[in-house]
Amino acid sequence: MGAFVAEVALRWSDMDAFGHVNHARTITLLEEARADLLFTEAEKQGLLGMAEGMVVARVVIDYHSPLMYAARSLQVRMSVRDLKAASFVLDYTAFAQEAVCTAETLMVPYDLRAGRPRRLTAEERDFLSEWRAEQLEAHRA
Repeated sequence: MGAFVAEVALRWSDMDAFGHVNHARTITLLEEARADLLFTEAEKQGLLGMAEGMVVARVVIDYHSPLMYAARSLQVRMSVRDLKAASFVLDYTAFAQEAVCTAETLMVPYDLRAGRPRRLTAEERDFLSEWRAEQLEAHRA
C-alpha cells in the first residue's frame, strides 16, 4: 500500500525564540502523526488493541531544514519496516514546503496490566504489513 500520510497542524506554541519549531515539539508532532496511524486508522479498520499499549523504545530524528511555524501544517509520511514478533520500526518523512526531517521510532507493543512488553497479534501484524515499505533509503539520503 505504501506510506500512510498524516497532516498535523502546527501551533503557535510550537515555535521557539528563533522562529522555528523546536526539537521537543517536532517529536510531539511526529507522535500525533503516529497516533493517527496506530490508533485512529487502526480503529477505523476494527483494530482496537494498539491503543491499549504501544511504547516508543527508541527515537532518531535527522533535520534537513528548519521547520517554520509559517508553514501552518506538517505532512508526515510513515512506513513500517523491520516488522518482528514483538517490535517494528516506523519511518517518517516530514514535509512543510520541503522535507524538513526524517525520523524513525522503534515501537514495542506493551501489556499495561502485566507491566511488560508483549507480542504483536496476527491482526496487528496484518495491519502493519499494509504500510510496510521494502526500502526507504531514498528519504535517508
